[in-house]
Amino acid sequence: MPDKRIVTYHLSRLQDKNPSIRLKAIHELGLLGDPDSLNALQEVFRNDADPDVRKAAQEAGRAIFLKQREQRV
Repeated sequence: MPDKRIVTYHLSRLQDKNPSIRLKAIHELGLLGDPDSLNALQEVFRNDADPDVRKAAQEAGRAIFLKQREQRV
């Protein structure tokens, strides 16, 4: 399980004004795979002004969800 401080740090970066910072945060959250980030990624997917950021959030969220589901089986 990833360190919650790292997850929290990247979750806070989802609010950055710079889309490239948000994209990096999404990428890191996807790599960390913490299911606690799913709600935040969904929020970004629904509301972010940048289409690339929304797409990245969707992909990271899907990857985390599928990974979590595999671990339950």
